[in-house]
Amino acid sequence: MAEQPWGQSYPVHPQQQSYGQPWQPVHTSQSAMRASHTDRDRTVDVLKAAYAEGRLSREEYGQRFDAAYKAQTYGQLAQLVADLPAGPMVAPFGAAAAALPPAYGPMPMPLPMPVPARPVNGMAIAALALGVLSLPTLGAAGLGAVITGHIAKAQIRARGDEGAAPATIGLVLGWLSLGGWVLLFVLAGFGALN
Repeated sequence: MAEQPWGQSYPVHPQQQSYGQPWQPVHTSQSAMRASHTDRDRTVDVLKAAYAEGRLSREEYGQRFDAAYKAQTYGQLAQLVADLPAGPMVAPFGAAAAALPPAYGPMPMPLPMPVPARPVNGMAIAALALGVLSLPTLGAAGLGAVITGHIAKAQIRARGDEGAAPATIGLVLGWLSLGGWVLLFVLAGFGALN
């Protein structure tokens, strides 16, 4: 018997037949297997849940809690939770998970955390807008599209923002507009010479 600080003791007998999980008996060879710290922690978790649900009184919880940390085998741990709705440990080595009832099957995998969407670079949008505005008029908006496009490309590389495509389209349209202006001045200059 494990002696408790408040006077009462809780019996722990490893040689008695016990249960590893409520749905699966632990054979004598498995009940004599040494328990790990993790097994003891799982047992204490079951005891905490039972106490929180009102299945155990404060005194009984305290006795079983102390006995769980003094237990050295699966059988001793299983005795502490044999009358509770969940067992203290996973199935022993060699037991197939398929043999468990569906309610106690493997835990579902947690869903991956959603990755937040990267923001679209504002300069890339400005470059695209200025590039589109510069086409019909061949206006000075082309120079603005080229400047904002290069700034956007640098910011996208530095910050990892989205918007490489709009920045590139704005740059191309801006350079086409500037090329149109250069061509217009060259043709006007040749026309004035003739």
